[in-house]
Amino acid sequence: MRYRRADVAGGSYFFTLVTENRRPLFEEPAAVALFLGAVEKVRARHPFEVDAYVVLPDHLHALWTLPVGDANFSTRWRLIKEGFTRGYLKTHEHPQRSESRRAKGEQGIWRRRFWEHAIRDEADFAAHLDYIHINPVKHGLVTAARDWPYSTFQDWVARGGMTGGGDRTSCRRCPTGSARNELVVPGQGCRLGRALARPDTSQFRMLGLVKNSTQPTSDL
Repeated sequence: MRYRRADVAGGSYFFTLVTENRRPLFEEPAAVALFLGAVEKVRARHPFEVDAYVVLPDHLHALWTLPVGDANFSTRWRLIKEGFTRGYLKTHEHPQRSESRRAKGEQGIWRRRFWEHAIRDEADFAAHLDYIHINPVKHGLVTAARDWPYSTFQDWVARGGMTGGGDRTSCRRCPTGSARNELVVPGQGCRLGRALARPDTSQFRMLGLVKNSTQPTSDL
C-alpha cells in the first residue's frame, strides 16, 4: 500500500491522546488490553488501518490510515474512548470530576480533546512512526524500544522491517557514500529505502529516519 495524500479523505494521521490529569491508567496491563480491545471492536464496525501505536502510562500515540473516501477519525476515537471507559469503570472507582464534567455526563477518564496531525508525505510518515516507537525511551521508561511491551515495534521487527533494538544511538552517514545521503543506525543497517514503501495492515515494516524529514511536533 502506498501513502495517500492527507488533503483527501482516506489519508494517514498521527494522534496523541492523554488521560485526564495525566493519571497513569495504563500502568496496569489489563487496562492496556482493554484499550486495545476497544480499538479492535471499533475497527470491526468502522474499518481503518492501525499502522503503529504506543501506549504509555498516561498517554498514547497512534498512526492510522483511513479507508478511501473516509475522514471520520473523530467518531472512531469517540467510540474507542467510550468503550474503554465503560469497561474500565466496571472494575475501578470513578475518578473525582469537576462540576462541569458532571453536568455534561463525562466520566473524567480522558482529557476532552485529542491532538491530530495529517501526514503530508512519506518522510512525514516515517518520522512519526519512529517517534511513536522511540517514545518510551524518550520518557525514560526503557533504554530501547524493544523493551516496551505496549507498542507495534516488535510487530515491525518480526515482519522483517528492521533489526536491532531501537535505542537512542545517533544516526551516521552511510559508509558507502551514497549520493542519496542514506542514513544508517550503527548495528542496524540502512533504513532509508524502507521509507518509500507503505505496508498493509498485515505486513508491518519499520520505516526509518529520512534526511530532512519533518519531526513530530508533539512534546508527549
